[in-house]
Amino acid sequence: MNRIAYSTTGLAIKMLSSLSKANINLYGTDNIPTGSIIFVINHFTRIETLLMPYYIFNLTKIPVWSLATYEIFKGPLSTLLDKVGAVSTKNPDRDRLIVKTLLTGEASWIIFPEGRMVKNKKIIEKGRYMISYAGGKHPPHTGAATLALRTEFYRQRLQKLIVTDPPEAEYLLDLFQIESIDPVLDRETFIVPVSITYYPIRARENILSSLAVRLVEDISERAVEEIMTEGSMLISGVDIDIRFGEPIEIKSFLQCTPIERDISSKRRIKFDDPLPSKRRMRKEALEIMQRYMSAIYGMTTVNHDHLFASMLRMLPFGRIDEHDLRRRVFLAAEYIRKKKGFYFHSSLSADQIHLLTDDRHNKARDFIGVALEKGILRKNGHQLVKDRSKFSSPYDFHRARIDNPIEVMANAVEPLITLQRLIQRLAWLPEFWLKRKIAKHLAKNASAEFEKDYEAYHIPGESKEKDVGAPFLMRGKNRKLGVVLIHGYMAAPLEVKKLARFLAQKGLWVYAPRVKGHGTSPDDLAERSYQEWIASVEVGYAIMQNLCKRIVVGGFSNGAGLALDLAARIDGVAGVIAVSTPLKLQYVSTKLVPAVDVWNRLMSRVRFDDAKKEFVDNHPENPHINYLRNPISGLRELERLMDSVEPRLPDIDIPALVVQSHRDPVVSPKGSEIIFNRLGSTEKSYVLFNIDRHGILLGDGSEKVHRVIWDFIAQL
Repeated sequence: MNRIAYSTTGLAIKMLSSLSKANINLYGTDNIPTGSIIFVINHFTRIETLLMPYYIFNLTKIPVWSLATYEIFKGPLSTLLDKVGAVSTKNPDRDRLIVKTLLTGEASWIIFPEGRMVKNKKIIEKGRYMISYAGGKHPPHTGAATLALRTEFYRQRLQKLIVTDPPEAEYLLDLFQIESIDPVLDRETFIVPVSITYYPIRARENILSSLAVRLVEDISERAVEEIMTEGSMLISGVDIDIRFGEPIEIKSFLQCTPIERDISSKRRIKFDDPLPSKRRMRKEALEIMQRYMSAIYGMTTVNHDHLFASMLRMLPFGRIDEHDLRRRVFLAAEYIRKKKGFYFHSSLSADQIHLLTDDRHNKARDFIGVALEKGILRKNGHQLVKDRSKFSSPYDFHRARIDNPIEVMANAVEPLITLQRLIQRLAWLPEFWLKRKIAKHLAKNASAEFEKDYEAYHIPGESKEKDVGAPFLMRGKNRKLGVVLIHGYMAAPLEVKKLARFLAQKGLWVYAPRVKGHGTSPDDLAERSYQEWIASVEVGYAIMQNLCKRIVVGGFSNGAGLALDLAARIDGVAGVIAVSTPLKLQYVSTKLVPAVDVWNRLMSRVRFDDAKKEFVDNHPENPHINYLRNPISGLRELERLMDSVEPRLPDIDIPALVVQSHRDPVVSPKGSEIIFNRLGSTEKSYVLFNIDRHGILLGDGSEKVHRVIWDFIAQL
């Protein structure tokens, strides 16, 4: 045993960290017990052999040694492996060394129960654990379970013999070269399952593989594959999620008559002597193996690649619409985010609405790009065509991560039976039913979110009634065209209800989302960002997208800014309507924002928070809808929204209608003129009204505005 291993490994890890963009996340570290521990870990890359001893040592402060296949103990690599605490699987003293160090607690051990790297992630066959590798198939090894049972067997036997037969106890201590029995009796043996998930997995040529090919003569194709895969992961950036499962207590598996009889036996039992209870020990080892394999793969960190790959494999049809695939993955993601028993990547913990709208995180785009590159998919016009043979034909084991990464991704979550059943149901769901299910799910969530926020922020005497702030849907006569109507700043969906009713009478479906922070109280709005407003609008758009064939999005005031933002980002919007858009504000409160901000920062610096000015009074045209207090932070967010929208106006190339009153006391007509002129649309209209208020969708003259909006929509 070479304790310099940890300083050597530490230096190597630090060097790799300085070159790597890998992000390592540890979970469940509280599950690591005090005692003698075998860590059983899934094996997908060479990285684990170096990484895991270092991190486990940092957590436990106990040396950690690992078993490694004898095949890699060749030449200079053998010396390196010795220094990082690896022992060959063909070392003749292997088992006795492991049991001895576990008995005394001088070292913990890492064992890979698959017995080798499983590059294709194929570990399930006909519902049973079965490891596929280049040479064939085999079940997971029970070695970790057997060694843990042997360790605890000798621990309990020593505990008995030290009282009943001290000379025999001394014989066992000499056998294992243990100087004192105290550390042996002060502990017990555990197996801790550990699951490692990498995301994303993208095998490509990289600087390391290029250098290896140039510098190493006759380098094997297998080595090149490993450097391409693992080098890409480290250099381009990969999330490595390491999860420690609940420990398996070994002594409970020895509590049966045949084994207890051997523990108390008066005859001498040498290390390699067969035990009368051998068959029972074998049975217990198999049960332990099933437990740790289930735990390891049950802790797989599910990510977008897993969902897309599994869905693609299970879809019963060859021609695939990208939006349809994204819808199915969206529902799968929503399910696992709320269902207990799943572990999911941090990117799945956030709202998944982007899968239905602009795919701004590139989850679908990136996956489909890999599938196209590897020939699993090909483009045929606007459709994707799946090559079914890629999911059934055999491929070279050592090239699986390069040649068919989609299959590897799908294989990784095969052990998650509940997930497989869910994906299968969603894969076979008819498209119209899928859309209705998504629309219902989103509308229900939006209503529940409003109820929750209303309860949390309701202020008696200040908050309006619930029907003012609740999102609503009006059903039309057909589903050819739907409209999303977005209310303004400090307002609520009731603000656009009159227009919505008018459009519904014309036969249109209309949905009015509640923009986050509105319809409750000013205190709620003060805590919200414009990104949260955008998310609210995206939900409304996704609802209508799944109810109608084409969607027009429109808004009033700040809602118009949100409508323009959505139109600039999302392909397929049929048209956009912007009424009284606040690019330039005339409202006096907005002119106070910079001064109030300076004042608030000064008060924070002197720690006089009570003197801060967080709200200004609001005197709205529709006090039954609008807030009477205007949060300074909200005005700042409004400005940030419009600042982000303005440079993207040329990206909007769909039919557009801009409506403004030239006597608007809040929004300057100059701002709407700038918006109109910068729009990239070839079909666009600018209509100016002579109404002496900001809220032109309500009150006298609003019918004329409604008719102009309808005329625009009718042309679409």
